[in-house]
Amino acid sequence: MSASPPNSSLDESIRIQIDAKISSFQWRVIIICFLIALFDGFDTQAVAFTGPAIIEAFKLEAKALAPVLTAGIIGMTVGAMLLGMLGDKLGRHKTLMVCMALFAVSTLLTAFATHLNHIFILRVIAGLGMGGATPVLLSLASEYAPKRHKGLVTTGILLALPAGAMLGGILAAKILPLWGWQSIYILGGVLPLILLLIVYFALPESLEYLSQHPSPKNIQKIEQILNKITGQTTQLDTQSWVNKHQGQPVESAKLSVLFQNGLARTTVGVWGTYFFNWIAWFMLLSWLPTILKQAGLNPADAPYASVTVNAAFIVFAIPLAYYLPKLKITKILYFMFACGIAIAAGLGLVIGNQQWGIVFALIALAGFGIGGQQLVLNYLVVASYPAQVRATATGWAIGMGRFGAIIGSAIGGLVLASFGVSGYFFALALPLLLAWGCVLLIKKASNPASSPQADLSQVSSQH
Repeated sequence: MSASPPNSSLDESIRIQIDAKISSFQWRVIIICFLIALFDGFDTQAVAFTGPAIIEAFKLEAKALAPVLTAGIIGMTVGAMLLGMLGDKLGRHKTLMVCMALFAVSTLLTAFATHLNHIFILRVIAGLGMGGATPVLLSLASEYAPKRHKGLVTTGILLALPAGAMLGGILAAKILPLWGWQSIYILGGVLPLILLLIVYFALPESLEYLSQHPSPKNIQKIEQILNKITGQTTQLDTQSWVNKHQGQPVESAKLSVLFQNGLARTTVGVWGTYFFNWIAWFMLLSWLPTILKQAGLNPADAPYASVTVNAAFIVFAIPLAYYLPKLKITKILYFMFACGIAIAAGLGLVIGNQQWGIVFALIALAGFGIGGQQLVLNYLVVASYPAQVRATATGWAIGMGRFGAIIGSAIGGLVLASFGVSGYFFALALPLLLAWGCVLLIKKASNPASSPQADLSQVSSQH
């Protein structure tokens, strides 16, 4: 049996039961988290798929769509930072319910919008829910996964995001000509609302959260969850449990905790890496169909570029998830950023010749060299922070990435107009290079903390 990681607030006896095997109940938690993330990814890319149809329907110029493209990202930035903290304060279950309701209802209402400003407001609200859901999902799924499978589970949840985006691209190509742009938002709203009912009845609260708030009611919930995991009756001494845990200080979900106990350099490095990596990733994702059309590709084939990069992201993620626990995370990041820079330069060199086979091959490789870092970084965040602030740490890291996404989406048009198609991809290498530099901070700060076995006291002693 594996020992409880020191950054866990669970008693050893409970942690052992979670780590012993992955039960059907644990699978249920992971699958539900995956489905939520799937709809999250679907909704994230909805505007990109429906954008041309919305422009035509509202008789707008293409540049009018730029605020709507960034609206969801703005919401996701705020949601990741603020609602992620709610996951630590109010519990994972309640926070997920709020987040799902926000993005499901606002997405559904988008189908009935009569003005572009209405769509902008609704996308901001949807973004709040989507941004808040991601860090909470990662925390909850990892907390119910056996320690030896945490990397795979975390990666699986993250894979649902591009899988949802890829599903959205395929559906958009099939149903938009038949039912119009509104159909995407009806599907993106109704299906999460159905899933919301499942979440209410079938998704449990985090054991970590319940242990940090040891009331008699929460202890009873712990017993019920353990019974479902083990298939055996579990009884805890309520009074002794309360006495034991009430006297223990619990770190509150404050931003300042991320800069204490020797974690400041790691936090700065992680934030910087997220920020610059997402600038590059969203420069690629948001403008790729437009760039390829401008380069001479048949407009009907342009959406398949998004499908290609997301599908490749998923394919590369599977072996990456397997090797993540076995390799040094910073070394993986160095290699991936080097690949990303080389891929961006390669695209800049070949795009002008309209060698579409090579172009699409490099786009596929970008799923690893530009997008894949997000898997590694999220694994690093989950492994580096204690359970009490894990959702907060993940939320703020992703929030910094979202700031980068806003910038990447916003400057794409300016970069394209200023430097042309080839110059666009050469410019794409710059934020990747800056992200690479930020990894140096993580290397110096996070070696002790990059393992799930590290605790804050160990990290502090290294500085």
